[in-house]
Amino acid sequence: MRRRAGCRPALAVALLLAAAAAAAAPPLPRHHPVPGGVALVPLGEAPLRPAARYAGREVLVIRGPRGWTAVVGIPLTARPGPARLEVRDARGTRTVRFEVRAHDYPVQRITLKDPRMVTPPASVLGRIRAETARLRRGLAHRSPGTPERLRFPPPADGPLSSRFGLRRVLNGRPRSPHRGLDIAAPRGAPVRVPIGGTVLDVGDFYFTGRTVLLDHSGGLVTLYCHLDRVEVRKGERLAAGAPIGTVGASGRATGPHLHWAVALNGALVDPALFLEERHTASGLRPAARSRN
Repeated sequence: MRRRAGCRPALAVALLLAAAAAAAAPPLPRHHPVPGGVALVPLGEAPLRPAARYAGREVLVIRGPRGWTAVVGIPLTARPGPARLEVRDARGTRTVRFEVRAHDYPVQRITLKDPRMVTPPASVLGRIRAETARLRRGLAHRSPGTPERLRFPPPADGPLSSRFGLRRVLNGRPRSPHRGLDIAAPRGAPVRVPIGGTVLDVGDFYFTGRTVLLDHSGGLVTLYCHLDRVEVRKGERLAAGAPIGTVGASGRATGPHLHWAVALNGALVDPALFLEERHTASGLRPAARSRN
């Protein structure tokens, strides 16, 4: 008796699930493969999700209409030139190459009235080291699953006062680049969750002031700094649009604003790459002066 041609049941189910996932795939961040940017690296078709690593860290892999895509956060310290992913799937382990392009960020000069915020006194250096390590652990956090969205609105309404990647000079002294976006909203303005997540940490830090970190799964973590009031607690699950707190000027800040940062596979990257198109075009407009 001739057997009817067709897929094996398990494979057929896997293909159906893959097709459904592709149809429901959310829009990806903007492809901008520079230091501090995001690279979208095609991995091809496979019935099951491949695993991919970049610079020793696992990266987010999303299914789209044309197969799997690695969504790679590139640190600001990355050197331009050839880069590679180590990919593992049903076919084994392979290397997928991509290019990190050169990018020149502008310089921002800021004057702070309190010199201790430029060169902290020795008495607070231990506190700063501990807080820096705590924030780094939070930004490198990775929980299972994938984010519910990879394009979302900004967490506060207001003009853009400082872009990502600015090479900052504080009181004439070079300091680390700006690793977030600053939104110059007034004190007390609401800060809301742009995408569902879990509160990873809450603290009051020397430089970033009242701060909240949110985990969105798959290595996507967001950071909210200089808050006036915090309205969430560690471990709390928040839906998109839920209040986080209010805009303030706590920590190192020259005026009320929200410093918003996005980390992907442990690398702080440009949050503007994740903004919905309508917000990219008009939701954040350049302000007349920078605040931090």
